[in-house]
Amino acid sequence: MLQNNLKDTDRLRLPVNLAQPTQTDGGGITDIIHVGIGIARRQYLVILVTAALVIAASLIYLRVASPTYTAQVQILLANPRAQFVQQQSLLAEPPFDLNQIETQLQLVRSRATAVAVINQLKLMDDPDFTGSGLTLQSLSQRIRSWASIGSKKDAPSDKHVEPSDAVPDAVVDAFLSRLSASRVGYSTVIDISFSSRSSARAAEIVNAIANTYVADQLNAKFDANRRATSWLQDRLGDLGDQALAAQRAVDVYKTQNNIVSLDGKPIDEQQITEINNRLALSRAQTSEATAKLARYESLLASAPKSSSMVDLDAIGSDGLNSPIITGLRQQYLELTRREAELAARVGRDHLAVVNVRNRAREFRVSILDEIRRLAEVSRSEFELAKQRQEEIEKQLSKAVTQSRSVNYAELTIKDLESRAKGLRSLYETFLQRYMSSAQQETFPISETRVLFPASPPSSKSKPKTRLVLALGIVGGLALGIGLALLRDLMDRVFRTSSQVETVLELPCLSLVPLLPARKTPKPPVRLQKTDDDVQQRIVSPPNAIHRTVIGMPLSRYTEAIRSIKLAIDHNPAKISSQVIGITSALPNEGKTTIAASLAQLIGHTGKKVIIVDCDLRNPSLSSILAPRAACGIIEVANGNRSLAEAIWRDPTTNLAFLPAVRRGPLLHTSEILCADAISKLFDRLRAEYDYVIVDLPPLTPLVDVRATSSLIDCYILVVEWGRTKIDVVQHALHTAPNIQEALIGAVLSKTDTKAMARYDGHRSYYYHDSHYIRYGLSGS
Repeated sequence: MLQNNLKDTDRLRLPVNLAQPTQTDGGGITDIIHVGIGIARRQYLVILVTAALVIAASLIYLRVASPTYTAQVQILLANPRAQFVQQQSLLAEPPFDLNQIETQLQLVRSRATAVAVINQLKLMDDPDFTGSGLTLQSLSQRIRSWASIGSKKDAPSDKHVEPSDAVPDAVVDAFLSRLSASRVGYSTVIDISFSSRSSARAAEIVNAIANTYVADQLNAKFDANRRATSWLQDRLGDLGDQALAAQRAVDVYKTQNNIVSLDGKPIDEQQITEINNRLALSRAQTSEATAKLARYESLLASAPKSSSMVDLDAIGSDGLNSPIITGLRQQYLELTRREAELAARVGRDHLAVVNVRNRAREFRVSILDEIRRLAEVSRSEFELAKQRQEEIEKQLSKAVTQSRSVNYAELTIKDLESRAKGLRSLYETFLQRYMSSAQQETFPISETRVLFPASPPSSKSKPKTRLVLALGIVGGLALGIGLALLRDLMDRVFRTSSQVETVLELPCLSLVPLLPARKTPKPPVRLQKTDDDVQQRIVSPPNAIHRTVIGMPLSRYTEAIRSIKLAIDHNPAKISSQVIGITSALPNEGKTTIAASLAQLIGHTGKKVIIVDCDLRNPSLSSILAPRAACGIIEVANGNRSLAEAIWRDPTTNLAFLPAVRRGPLLHTSEILCADAISKLFDRLRAEYDYVIVDLPPLTPLVDVRATSSLIDCYILVVEWGRTKIDVVQHALHTAPNIQEALIGAVLSKTDTKAMARYDGHRSYYYHDSHYIRYGLSGS
């Protein structure tokens, strides 16, 4: 089975997207269709199982969910009023607009309406609102109640205790979740609907909502009229007070302006004459007080310069009438007389004369002090007289000013009387409106009315069987397709030859099918290996998988191995492809089986071929073909044994095998493979054999393969189908650039040929067994 392996030289190393055959003749839509068909063929079980589960869940929901009935009632907002009512209405009646209709809808859906209906119908114990049924609404109610309980626990404690008849928030929320209100078209009719598990209960509740709303409108209208009446009553009281105050202002103004009649007579001239007389008397008193004060001040100013009591007579009658001054003066004169007598008898400087003189001086000082007191009294009388004069002058000026303003009083009186008359008229007008409002309060008209009461619905509204089933089918298919697409995108492994060529930029040499595990047939001659076989170094009979090339030469597996040999023989990259290294990215990808099968196929064609086990740390091929080997490649390279002593042979295919004997842990296997002795050994093998097949260790766990670049002519990378990750292989080749350059291609091993048709949609017909059976090949 050849597959994109015999390309020309340029196509082998060109970018993969140029090397692939043209498969997009139908354009992009064709590719999308092929991709979709491929995903459906690969993931159909996921799609079907997911869709079946979703449909089953829908059926279970329809079986378990309680039916819900929805009752509807319509309310007309615009209710025409009687003409006389319109005339008597206190409030303006604007037409309905969108904002007002939306406001009415919000009133219908308000918590106040819900609480009123719940209390009216005693719905707090209804299972529809307590969440006892198994419905989506009940589950959502429970979740909201749990969340509210958690928030209440986190919130600080409040000492306020709700009344016993308070409606819980969970019940109100459940009620509002079942209530809906909407406008009917462009009309002023609103449609109210309510859902319940009982049709009769739904009709009862929706009718109660409508009646509660209409009653609320009536109450609102009544309250508005009552508030308007109350405002009018208060306003009437204010207007009455203002009218009374205006009338009082007129009277006060008349009194203040001495207006005895409406003609506004001027003030009496006698009042001005009396004030003038008082002013003249006050001025005379002020002049007298001024003169007296001047005499005292003059006497006090000249007192220190005079030593006699003659100047004291200048103070006038006040000084002579003062008993204090009179007594002091008599004593002073008596002392002066005694001083004169004693001075005449004993002289002026006698001590007795001096004492009398001093006492006389003291009396004189006392007299002066008394005069100063009288001067201060005179000063106070002067200031009082002056103040009295100024006050009388002010009164005279005010009287004159008042007499001048009397001419303007008539105009002011007319203005005050006009204002009082206007307030009285306004008071009477408001009194009439108040009487009308009081009458209107007893005759309220609502703007809304129920068009037709709701009746119990005959069919359920939820759950809708057809809709749930349709959603289940469509949702199940969509979810299944999504999971299938996700699963397909997450499948980061190699599935097709196009994947290998696109990702690795290497030709896919062959798709080696997965061989089913079969029992190994009994050997025809010996059950156990004899000592003669060991001495002759004859390989052990391989198991069923390793003998497929010889036992089934016309199988698809053997044809895939032939494709590998043909790619090796026609490798244009190197002059010689004699030494072929078989490796893989990870262990257990089938490289050893392919290496053994390739060697058996070449040996069966008559070529001289030897297979060398260079997996020194895990010589699995040696444990299969020569488990009792005593020496191998290491002993030959060291010179301890000759090449002829270490080679084992297969008499059926004339295959030579150089094993690797593991006697203990090998620490530096890469150094062993780089040694000159190994290079000389491979030069000898090149000279003696047509093909040298080398079973190498994997690339990722070990570095041994990188050390064999000088020994190997070309490499073949074995990738396990559906198991090896793309990233792993890319990383393995990136870390070994010398190996990547010598690769002639990759091989997909353990391929599930039956599943390939689902992954390679463009060439699905290529994998049919009929094409192979027609040419004598056995099917997969």
